[in-house]
Amino acid sequence: MKITFLGTGTSQGIPIIGSTHPVCLSDDPRDKRLRVSVLIEWDKYNYVIDCGPDFRQQMLSTLSRKRTPAGDPAPLHGILFTHEHADHVAGLDDIRPFVFRQGDMPIYGHKRVIKNLEERFEYIFTTENRYPGAPSVTSHEVKNNKPISLGNIAVTPIEAYHGDLQVFGYRFDKIAYLTDVKTIADEEIAKLKNLEILVLNCLREEPHRTHLNVDEALSLIARINPKKAYLTHISHHLGFHAEAEAKLPENVYIAYDGLTLTT
Repeated sequence: MKITFLGTGTSQGIPIIGSTHPVCLSDDPRDKRLRVSVLIEWDKYNYVIDCGPDFRQQMLSTLSRKRTPAGDPAPLHGILFTHEHADHVAGLDDIRPFVFRQGDMPIYGHKRVIKNLEERFEYIFTTENRYPGAPSVTSHEVKNNKPISLGNIAVTPIEAYHGDLQVFGYRFDKIAYLTDVKTIADEEIAKLKNLEILVLNCLREEPHRTHLNVDEALSLIARINPKKAYLTHISHHLGFHAEAEAKLPENVYIAYDGLTLTT
């Protein structure tokens, strides 16, 4: 199984438009971060978690370069949503090339998230007077404690809270991906044992009302005890990639756009 980090930045990305912060001016490519998302690949299957405003650019640099054994463009088999904030859903219209080749795009999310998407992207979901060329989806509700059948595996939803907002993380075999987490219940942590790779949000060193900071993320990682952990949803306030990563424990790393890991 392979995980590729399509984006590792916070809601504005890095660099922030017009910012003169030193990290936003960095020449290190690891300090340039698109909005947070990952591509999960195994066997013949390709799934994305979240599709924010950088989705088109992310697909052009990854999946659109791949081909099937028959030489056809690689398919995208579905999109899992963590929650409905714009930096996680705003690129939904850009599924059109996949839909035109494959048919309706399967999407997965909490019923609240699906409802939000139906309102925000009404033209995608409507069955009447559809706009020519509009993409189409097939919606699947994600429920806590109900594994999702994707391809030839079962994916476990992990419930957490982004401030007061419920969010879902997802466990794919030995890989788990959680972003925009602030709190998580003990029974959900129990679902995350024996991981090879844990991906977890970590905004900055200073406390934040709805996101984990460095100390909170490291504390949660210690409780889960994966073999390796990678931090994502990074703010420029965390500092330069090289300097921030040097302060972390040996098995904890800062993810960066384009990083690919295999289990």
